[in-house]
Amino acid sequence: MLADAEIVIARGFSADSRVKHPVTIHANGANSVDGRTASEALAWFAFWNAASDCGGGSGSINPQSLRALPAGRKWASEIAKVAVNGLAVGSLSVPAQLAARWGRFGGAITELITELGKVWANPAAARRIQYQLEQMLLDADDLGAPRRLARTLGIRVDARNPTSTELPDGIDQIYAYLMMDGHIEAVVQFGVLGTVTRDHWIELIRYFAPQKEAGANTPNTLPAGALSGAAERGPDPDSHFGKLARLAAQARELVRSSAEPAEPPAAPRRARHRHDKDRTSFWNGYFATEDPWNYGSSYEQEKYERQLEILPGGPIGRALELACAEGHFTRQLAPRVGHLTATDISAIAVGRARARCSDQPNIEFGVLDFSADTLPGEMDLIFCSEVLYYLDDLAELRRIAKKFAEALAPGGSFISAHAFVLRDNVERTGFDWNTFGAQAISEALAATEGLVLEQSIQTELYRIDRFRRLSPDDVVTEPRIDHAPIRASIGLGVARNIVWGGARALRRDVARSERRPRIPVLMYHSVAEEGPAALARFRLTPAAFASQMAWLRANGFHATTSEQLERSIANRQPFAGRPVLITFDDGFQNFADHAWPTLRANDLTAEVFLVTDLVGESAQWDSVNGPPTQLMDAGTVRRLAAEGAFFGSHLATHRAIDGLSSSDLAAELLRSRMFIERWTGRPISAFAAPFSVTDRRLGRLAKESGYRIGFGSRHGPADLNCDPIDLPRIEIRGDRSLDDFVATVEAMLD
Repeated sequence: MLADAEIVIARGFSADSRVKHPVTIHANGANSVDGRTASEALAWFAFWNAASDCGGGSGSINPQSLRALPAGRKWASEIAKVAVNGLAVGSLSVPAQLAARWGRFGGAITELITELGKVWANPAAARRIQYQLEQMLLDADDLGAPRRLARTLGIRVDARNPTSTELPDGIDQIYAYLMMDGHIEAVVQFGVLGTVTRDHWIELIRYFAPQKEAGANTPNTLPAGALSGAAERGPDPDSHFGKLARLAAQARELVRSSAEPAEPPAAPRRARHRHDKDRTSFWNGYFATEDPWNYGSSYEQEKYERQLEILPGGPIGRALELACAEGHFTRQLAPRVGHLTATDISAIAVGRARARCSDQPNIEFGVLDFSADTLPGEMDLIFCSEVLYYLDDLAELRRIAKKFAEALAPGGSFISAHAFVLRDNVERTGFDWNTFGAQAISEALAATEGLVLEQSIQTELYRIDRFRRLSPDDVVTEPRIDHAPIRASIGLGVARNIVWGGARALRRDVARSERRPRIPVLMYHSVAEEGPAALARFRLTPAAFASQMAWLRANGFHATTSEQLERSIANRQPFAGRPVLITFDDGFQNFADHAWPTLRANDLTAEVFLVTDLVGESAQWDSVNGPPTQLMDAGTVRRLAAEGAFFGSHLATHRAIDGLSSSDLAAELLRSRMFIERWTGRPISAFAAPFSVTDRRLGRLAKESGYRIGFGSRHGPADLNCDPIDLPRIEIRGDRSLDDFVATVEAMLD
């Protein structure tokens, strides 16, 4: 058959002189149709013949003739299907009989697949085919008797009275029918490391088939801390949980002996004091930490320079600074006036200001609440900047504006610097604060009797206004409006509150008004300018990524975490507002260099899935496409975790899990989780399957290894009906436009 096939296939993949006017795509035979070569086509036919020979009890095919078979993961199922068909023909069986007749040909077909892995120099690819083949055979079988294949044991289990199941040599997964009253209650397939005890079966039955189990009311969840639960059972060292505990101990010892130091848990962020009608406590809460607004930053200093630029001409006698904070601006203002009274509601702030300005003889300090206390009068100049947002409402602002006017001497100046806030005008750049901003403040001051705007310096982020108290004989003129660029760098603490270009929706508004049953979970890989052409799909430029994050911010999205997603699913609680879970696979260094600063600047975070054995090295799995990309090291992971990034497992070696033995899979799950917990100082509960490849063993082994959340091969939004250990994601491709991204995410809002 092979000799004839070689002739026929060669003819089919070449030009035929008998055909005078061939269709263009067939001018050279089959070569141009699907990219398959004659050698590959012959290898497929040879493999079918080899499987047929195995089914008939012989093995006459040279494995080298199979070299052209594709070894990629996507072909494993197709190769297994060909094997099933060949075995059926060779053994004169229908598929439903093959598992029962495994003893006749199982050794031969397993040896053939093993040899194929050797020809490919890829034993994992062969193991993947073996798992697929055995699953197909058992899917067709009735398990009327135990079926012992090469790696899988197929059995029926009495769900009302299960007994322990010993594992034959080589078996590392079980395919079982859970039977009740002669009926199949559930079909389960799971990776197993050792004996499945009766207690283990009871737990599995409660997990997979809780509804009809006698007296069962256990929810369909795995008890937390399966490994600690194993200790309570006192597992036999040869049982599944006994061997899992041994793997966990080995992983802990490996982590303990590693050179990387452990990172203590990050200290919780200090909560801001609520004002709750006690403004003094509120502001003392802010100043419990020195320099809460980074007054020495170039951004703040540039703002101070412009406030000094707007001072009125001529000598200034008596000046009052309200909300002087720690005296950074006070020190710069003092030389420009005769006498300066610097005040703040917080005694802590005033104390620091006094110390900072101790060499300035013309400053008088005092504690003063400008809303409640009487202001000193006949002032030539009053400064009140970056504080009026904190008033209760516009009515209080108007009342206090009147106090400011009354405290000025005729002709005196009031200077105010405040930021633009989206609440005033959602269509222009502004800070996303739940308060009024510079526009409302300026309008309130301009509407105050006796005050007139003389000059305004306006940037994209803030405006500085100088008002004058009118004298009886003053002539009102048009104010001078100057527009100035912001040249100073903008620190993270400022940037994360800005929505550039305005917002289409505000987070707090949609949080109150929108509830939805699903959210987008976005999957990214690399953010870099350049890289191998073959990997363009997995790579966004920094500019493209920045555009996407800015769009999310401007449209009211907020970042969530996998743990928050899991809690919503567990509680069947709809998602408030517009949450988005942003995930990155692999842990490339370019995440730290490009993606993370952009995320922080947009007040977003992300969850990064690390390949722990390769942290600090490079993505060797991509080396066939060009120079592999550098991965973050443990120190970078530690730093980003402290800054608010989240991390999960991408397993230890980035091998596809369907080619790993159950023992290797469990070891990678355990080892990777423990290393990440050491680096970040906090528990890790999420993983993402490398290459988005899963099989039926993964979810159960992951739960037993301490995970609660998993991302596998499914595409689409995550909703309240999802299994948290098998959540879908949406791949964000680098070869798509911003419009495609917007359409993808907006579809989640429908």
